[in-house]
Amino acid sequence: MNWDQIAGNWKQMNGKVREKWGKLTDDDLAVVEGKRDQLIGRIQERYGVAKEHAEDQVKAWEKGLSS
Repeated sequence: MNWDQIAGNWKQMNGKVREKWGKLTDDDLAVVEGKRDQLIGRIQERYGVAKEHAEDQVKAWEKGLSS
């Protein structure tokens, strides 16, 4: 699944995002609105990780959705 598909189905993806990153709030997900860079930023904030680590997490999650 590519990011355009994720963004297009963002409301349905919220549950999957919350399963992976439980510290993200409904407000966080509303702000993200399917924007990849916003999701990475919110993961950085909530989990206190470097941008590169957050990007790696999102890439792995995105790849897992395709399997």
